[in-house]
Amino acid sequence: MSDAKPTLDHPALPLVKAAFPGKKLRATEFRGQTNLIVEPGDLHAVLAFLKDDKDTKFNFLSDVSGHDYHNYPADMPGRFAVIYHLIAHETDQRIFVKTFLDPSIDTSGIEEDPALYLDSACDLWPGAEWPEREIFDMFGIRFRNHPDLRRILTWQDYPAHPLRKDYPLRGRGEREAYRVVDRTST
Repeated sequence: MSDAKPTLDHPALPLVKAAFPGKKLRATEFRGQTNLIVEPGDLHAVLAFLKDDKDTKFNFLSDVSGHDYHNYPADMPGRFAVIYHLIAHETDQRIFVKTFLDPSIDTSGIEEDPALYLDSACDLWPGAEWPEREIFDMFGIRFRNHPDLRRILTWQDYPAHPLRKDYPLRGRGEREAYRVVDRTST
């Protein structure tokens, strides 16, 4: 086992750095996977660059995921993270583009938080539509210019965002109001 510190040698990193001088960009590597961390306001521009630049060509969005770092033991730049998982088929490279958001109001309810907004990537990869809807539904992060931003896993009037870590594990009584239907029900 080597004690050598891993280096960030992903070929896209210097290209992004050159294309966005003066922007706050950070990168990490874990188990050979490179994460590019960008500010929320720069996310869409960086994603567009990675997709369209002739030297990067990240033509496939494999997933979009959301994370809640509430009460995480390490210091994080924000409570919520949204991560775009990109693949360049031509070079078989992968990169994860991550941005952090911090809520400006209490997150235990369904209130719309002006700090939890990002620009949608649906104009770059139409396949971002459903994962972004899932992140909206589960975490309450809204995506500007999304073609159909509505709940996808819960009903439209659901009273919260259930993957937030301050949401009770047993729910808030939403299921108790429904009649149990079995084979003998009419």
